Amino acid sequence: MSLSLYDTTVPVFKQMLLALSDVLKKAETQAQERQYDPAVLLQTRLFPNMLPFVRQVQIACDFAKSVPARIAGIEVESYEDSEQTFAELQERIKKTVAVLDTMSAAQFEGGADKQIVLRPGTPKEKTLSGQDYVLRYGLPQFFFHVTTAYDLLRHNGIEIGKKDYMGTY
Repeated sequence: MSLSLYDTTVPVFKQMLLALSDVLKKAETQAQERQYDPAVLLQTRLFPNMLPFVRQVQIACDFAKSVPARIAGIEVESYEDSEQTFAELQERIKKTVAVLDTMSAAQFEGGADKQIVLRPGTPKEKTLSGQDYVLRYGLPQFFFHVTTAYDLLRHNGIEIGKKDYMGTY
């Protein structure tokens, strides 16, 4: 049995986004219980030149919807990146999961050999096969931002662990 690009993207992104949603719920609840200003958590970063927590979640959602869409040949709407609350981030995750739910394995047939161009028209332009795009670029990018979001909350005292990060599988 071969592993398809659908199998390596859509179910994985959904699992991790649903886990991230649960982590956000815990963060919001614990912030309320401890009387933390939620805005502080949402804008937290480990270092001044780092993107804040809210942006980590936004980018994770962007990769989760765009990576499989490019392989499947689906046009996906871009989001405005205007979220400033836990509720708005939850809505973004929910919208992203809904996009993933519209995708089928059949749409990914032949996707491994498709040519994906990164940063077209710039000096950093790079062309990857669909398989390399998913395995060497898309998945690592997605996991970087999900992990960073998790770590930012953990660093700020939100009681979450590996089980929360992984979600249900």
